[in-house]
Amino acid sequence: MRALMTTWLAALLLFCTPLAQAELTIDITRGNEQATPIAVVPFAEGANLPEDLAQIIADDLERSGYFAPLERGAMFEKPSSSDEVRFGDWQALDTRYMVVGRVSREGEGVRVRYELMDVSGESRMLGETVTASSGQLRAAAHRISDQVFEAITDIRGAFSTRIAYVTSEGVGDNMSFKLFVADADGHNSQQALSSDEPIMSPSWSPDGSKLAYVSFESERPAIYVQEVSSGRRVKLTSFEGLNSAPSWSPDGRKLAMALSRDGQPEIYTIDIGSRDLQRITNSPSIETEPSWSPDGRSLIYTSDRSGGPQIYRQALGGGEPERLTFTGNYNARARFAPDGEAIFLIHKGNNGYQVARQDLDNGRLVEISDAQQAESPSVAPNGTMVIFATQQGSRGVLGAVSADGRASFRLPAAQGDVREPAWSPFLN
Repeated sequence: MRALMTTWLAALLLFCTPLAQAELTIDITRGNEQATPIAVVPFAEGANLPEDLAQIIADDLERSGYFAPLERGAMFEKPSSSDEVRFGDWQALDTRYMVVGRVSREGEGVRVRYELMDVSGESRMLGETVTASSGQLRAAAHRISDQVFEAITDIRGAFSTRIAYVTSEGVGDNMSFKLFVADADGHNSQQALSSDEPIMSPSWSPDGSKLAYVSFESERPAIYVQEVSSGRRVKLTSFEGLNSAPSWSPDGRKLAMALSRDGQPEIYTIDIGSRDLQRITNSPSIETEPSWSPDGRSLIYTSDRSGGPQIYRQALGGGEPERLTFTGNYNARARFAPDGEAIFLIHKGNNGYQVARQDLDNGRLVEISDAQQAESPSVAPNGTMVIFATQQGSRGVLGAVSADGRASFRLPAAQGDVREPAWSPFLN
């Protein structure tokens, strides 16, 4: 644990290569054999569009691990409305649900009329109209994906959310680091910060309007808070020693962090408005990587007080810390599931460093990823997916895995390393 920061920076310097593009692509690495069959029929278009909305929707649903979209080559007809659907034909293809639609021009933008059908029940489940500007076609498709996903699963869709991540380019003393924000599928990336020094640990505010992160640009680590839309930022902490691992409170008023201002790294909270600092832990061990519980009443964090990194929980009302993890001798970087009933963390077992899920009611821990050197997990706001950093050969890429471990995919950049992912909250 004492070497955690040094090890991370050394790995980053070792694996960084020139980055040609920050836009991420998606490679499905493991599909869910129990995924529900669905047909997303190509939308009828009254105008030529630069984006294939139906394909974006199908990709979203497949990436969730809940659905297995029907290949377009297997579609012998392409209805654009429920009136044109012959349910028996689609039942013969073992399709449970289907999405049809039509796109037309409306002024400077487009109008999308889509419908969701229950093929087995031969009924229409959903029918809506979405309007969007020409530059927001992908956003419109993600909104439709959200509605379709929720209508079938009763779980709010997270396809319209965003991710933050850090990239690097150059080698040795000529390196630069960039903080990007992109759609949850890796498209529409926008640079939020560029620096000649490392950027680490981005963390979204609960309303999705700000990012907290660690930057070494002032020759020592400091924690900044930056508005995503305007780029305006403030330096929140720059104490002597370690300033690391910022984590927002659920109400957005405070940040938890690890500081070594009094010697060993300990967990603190700071009120963003008043700058009042409160020390939460007081131990001769190393305490780091805090994360708030969904109800804001406690923090979980990594501590080596038991001889190796394990996850502990500290109630903010006081009392003794509670050890949560007992499986194996390495458990770190824990994050709560949105419902507070489980935590996702990095666990070292026989398969190396993997993302694991631990249920808090019974303490059962299960590895859910199958990756090379997994690190930095971040949970989707609906709890269905976990994004993390990993290796693909000698390159750093992002990976994602479903909460049950049945489906996974990678998000590599065209070249170079991508690390430190953070999944945004719901944005509307």
